[in-house]
Amino acid sequence: MLVVLVVVGGLVWLFVAQPWRSAAQSITTPSPTPTSQTPTASPTPSDAPTETPPTEGAEEEAPNPELTPTADACLPGDLTIEALTDQQAYAAGQNPQLSIRLANRSDRDCTLNVGTSAQSFTVSSGSDVWWRSTDCQTEPSDMIVLLTAGQETTSSAPLTWDRTRSSVDTCDGDRPSAPGGGATYHLTVSIGGIASTNTAPFILQ
Repeated sequence: MLVVLVVVGGLVWLFVAQPWRSAAQSITTPSPTPTSQTPTASPTPSDAPTETPPTEGAEEEAPNPELTPTADACLPGDLTIEALTDQQAYAAGQNPQLSIRLANRSDRDCTLNVGTSAQSFTVSSGSDVWWRSTDCQTEPSDMIVLLTAGQETTSSAPLTWDRTRSSVDTCDGDRPSAPGGGATYHLTVSIGGIASTNTAPFILQ
């Protein structure tokens, strides 16, 4: 129940096998090609496959591991994490769209898990926590990406808050609606255990 990254401004987050728009480069290992049990003639150079078949559900073919760059894991001091909303005020019936922007501010490439298993969104009003994306999350997944030095990326598929109070006990039941009428709320996010440096305020009418 989270978001995935895209290259922004010449550079380029999630949310689980959700892609981060052509953002950071995913690091994956191609599945082994099954061997036929029936002997066949060896393929000629023109017949031999040159690319790894795409993984089911993936938008792009798995990268050649020999061409995939590697790097150490990102450190908290390498990254800037920001909470984003698509608007600053929402009319009655409009649901806030929540996103994460991250940037590698270091001078080295590094890797980070940006999958839904590593993402957290929290909506609060004052000290009252109204909603957590992790309360009723199902099937969280990992997505390791390479962030090049100076790269900035934003989750491509925003997470929608339905303007209700969440809890692990009400995932399948009714939930109280968040008050509107000009009430102010704040979004904070974290990814890979690194908290956002800001809170994103917004108003519900």
